[in-house]
Amino acid sequence: MRAVVTRVKEASVTIDGQIVGQIGQGFLILLGITHDDTPELCRKLAEKVLGLRVFTDENDKMNRSLADVGGSVLVVSQFTLYGDCSHGRRPSFMGAAGPDLAIPLYEQFLSECERLGYPPQHGQFGAKMEVASVNDGPVTMIVDTKDLK
Repeated sequence: MRAVVTRVKEASVTIDGQIVGQIGQGFLILLGITHDDTPELCRKLAEKVLGLRVFTDENDKMNRSLADVGGSVLVVSQFTLYGDCSHGRRPSFMGAAGPDLAIPLYEQFLSECERLGYPPQHGQFGAKMEVASVNDGPVTMIVDTKDLK
């Protein structure tokens, strides 16, 4: 699994002209799922991402967590995070898991957010979505389960 985590002042996701998810300060999480991902990796990724200390403290150091600032979470499925651009000009998305694996893990990630105290706003798996955000910093991290110890 791969998550692109952006610290935002606000973010929203719109489907067919309707806002389906919206937050103020917090994390916009773009979530990609690949073929060898598991429920255990999903749990670990959620714990890692939601525990990141990237909000600034009184000394302007990134030292505060989502909990410390009362932040929210917006999760958007993003199969293109597993796009391979190494050959030619048209990316291959063979690295992205198909819906049979990806949908349950995406839904588990949403449940893990809830379990950890951050009921997520979210998009809809497979839908054509418009994502808007006001990035804060900007601060953006890529967290990949293959890199977790």
